[in-house]
Amino acid sequence: MGRSEVKKLRADGGIPAVLYGKGIDPAAIEISGKDFDRLVQHSVSENVLVDLTVDGGGGAAQLALVQEVEHHPLTGDILHVDFHKVSADEEVTVSVPIETHGEAVGVKTSGGTLEHVLFRTKVKALPKNLPAVISIDVTDLEAGHILHLGEVPLPEGVEVLGAKDIPVVTITKPRVKAADDSAEEEGGKEAS
Repeated sequence: MGRSEVKKLRADGGIPAVLYGKGIDPAAIEISGKDFDRLVQHSVSENVLVDLTVDGGGGAAQLALVQEVEHHPLTGDILHVDFHKVSADEEVTVSVPIETHGEAVGVKTSGGTLEHVLFRTKVKALPKNLPAVISIDVTDLEAGHILHLGEVPLPEGVEVLGAKDIPVVTITKPRVKAADDSAEEEGGKEAS
């Protein structure tokens, strides 16, 4: 498609896109801007799995992940979308956000501080098992506890990629000033 055709497509409410993947030649496609906006607004995650039916493509729906969305730097309008064709029986790797919920006992009773260290991780799963988000219940974490990536509970059929000893969440112990330090400070003030 030329520049003028893309401009006309966007003016008519369409978005230029490309569909690519294993076993197919990359194909330039057009998607409805309204339909895509609705799809993205109702999605919890940026990993959106869609059934694409391409006119002239035999009519069969193709399972695809929204791989990348290009936005205009000033207006935020969607300029282009990349779809990656996937197979329902083949594992895919995506980056998934990690969220925490609950109030850690180490924060509530010991005065510790919850530090969320890792906000995203790569996972591998079949498309039907891909989580929109990995949610961690921190309620039982004590002060001084470090939850590592290998300890994060995952949905069935999902494998986390990366070093399992990476900290995800820590509950730091509160800093307490030693009694000796405060006595020295008071003694220094009296001598002045």
